[in-house]
Amino acid sequence: MNQSVGLPWPAVGDAPPDQALVARVALGDTQAYGALFDRLSPLIFGLVRRVLRNPAQSEEVTQEIMVEIWRTASRYDPSKGSVSAWALTMARRRAIDRVRSEQASADRDHLVGIRSAEIDFDQVTDTVVNNLEAQQVRHCLGSLTELQRESITLAYYQGYTYTEVAALLEANVSTVKARMRDGLMRLRDCLGVPGER
Repeated sequence: MNQSVGLPWPAVGDAPPDQALVARVALGDTQAYGALFDRLSPLIFGLVRRVLRNPAQSEEVTQEIMVEIWRTASRYDPSKGSVSAWALTMARRRAIDRVRSEQASADRDHLVGIRSAEIDFDQVTDTVVNNLEAQQVRHCLGSLTELQRESITLAYYQGYTYTEVAALLEANVSTVKARMRDGLMRLRDCLGVPGER
């Protein structure tokens, strides 16, 4: 061991193999992790960058993979391949998952945007039309005589029958019917609704 460097393995030309570093990382050796990080992170970043094409996301995924290597080093099995193949397989899978996730998110945002625009337009249109119609009806109700307005308001807005309206207004049922018929004809003309004369 080279005592001047302070590492638990020989100096630069005799760097330990990746498998030995992973074994030490599995035991929590931060120096071994630093050396493994220096070896693997450029390879992982290059692969992820080719898949994602976004430098910021590539850095993020590379960091996630390096953290995963730290956490799962004890699960590395040398019989299934080299350390770099193990790490690059994790990186490739994570990068593809990120692409799929970003595409799904973009698709959802697009659909929500389309639905939102349609709903907002319809709601605004309906609200404006309803407000204009209500304003026009109030104006036309104001042009009726008081007896016509009371009869129509009680029957159409409060749900009373002819008999109940007659009782409330202390009038004959036939008189109430005549007031309502005349009032409705005036409303129709005021609102511009075509009808029989």
